[in-house]
Amino acid sequence: MDHIVGGKFKLGRKIGGGSFGEIFLGVDVHNGEEVGLKLEPVRSKHPQLHYESKIYMLLQGGMGIPQLKWFGVEGEYSIMVIDLLGPSLEDLFNYCNRKLSLKTVLMLADQLINRVEYMHSRGFLHRDIKPDNFLMGLGRKANQVYIIDYGLAKKFRDSQTHKHIPYRENKNLTGTARYASVNTHLGVGE
Repeated sequence: MDHIVGGKFKLGRKIGGGSFGEIFLGVDVHNGEEVGLKLEPVRSKHPQLHYESKIYMLLQGGMGIPQLKWFGVEGEYSIMVIDLLGPSLEDLFNYCNRKLSLKTVLMLADQLINRVEYMHSRGFLHRDIKPDNFLMGLGRKANQVYIIDYGLAKKFRDSQTHKHIPYRENKNLTGTARYASVNTHLGVGE
């Protein structure tokens, strides 16, 4: 039996997963477009998919920001539907035997910096920057880098005053230790 999500997205096979949910291939039954579905159990100990979907909505329209197509709760799962994307930079790096040309590194760096700058311009810190959270597009957008996984993102500026929120000390590590900043390791954060 086909499982239809949000009245129009057919749930397909599992294509990935992590600590905060599982990713499935899906198809928009109205136009045949392939999409990505992120599922998180409603009873998750630390639910963050609803929050993440709100960040997606606030960032919509930015270059390299996947389009949020739908978010809702169905049965035992919170479900977010976004553009289907290609391999992560970690996947590509491994595919290339962990060696990239200087030209490739510079072309990627230009896009990576632009993605992070865009999030900052909207007042958000990503807080889990790593190669797994940058994905390549597909088809005509195969050379475009996308930034994903906003579950740990945090507003760092007050929306009205545009002032930076106060720094805090003795914070627990947020994100992935291997890629975290020195300040994060020292317990200094936003």
